[in-house]
Amino acid sequence: MSPWLKAGLIGAVVVVVLDLLGLIPCVGVIACIVGLLAYIGIGALAAYWMPPLRAAGPAAGQGALAAGLASLISGIVNTVLFLIQTAVAGSARILSQIPPETLRQLEEAGVDRQMLERFAGPGGALLAGSFCCAGGLILAALLGAIGGAVFAAMKSD
Repeated sequence: MSPWLKAGLIGAVVVVVLDLLGLIPCVGVIACIVGLLAYIGIGALAAYWMPPLRAAGPAAGQGALAAGLASLISGIVNTVLFLIQTAVAGSARILSQIPPETLRQLEEAGVDRQMLERFAGPGGALLAGSFCCAGGLILAALLGAIGGAVFAAMKSD
């Protein structure tokens, strides 16, 4: 098994556990910060499992692939959790949390109430989850590349 795949799968387990811990109020902020640090660690782990005489460039690539894989799995899990939460809550309950004056301003600006209801439900959750997953994938790949390159530079043998 390649180093990036092994590190990415192990890292995915860690990041998914952090995502589940993030559902607990007040723990989510800490889990988010630890998750960002985990992507650096995932990249370093991929570089660690590379054969000796590690170069920073290939190690950065291995780290980016590993952290990207972990982020992709985490993003899919988060999107499914977000879909479940919005399906259980329902769009009417979600929209009831928006102040009436804000809803009135949105309607005056030309935003259709039916569109708001549609995007407050599972369709909006899927769209938001997809955008977050894509953004998280890019950020994770960058952090993983940094972790892999730094580890390889510190321990090339």
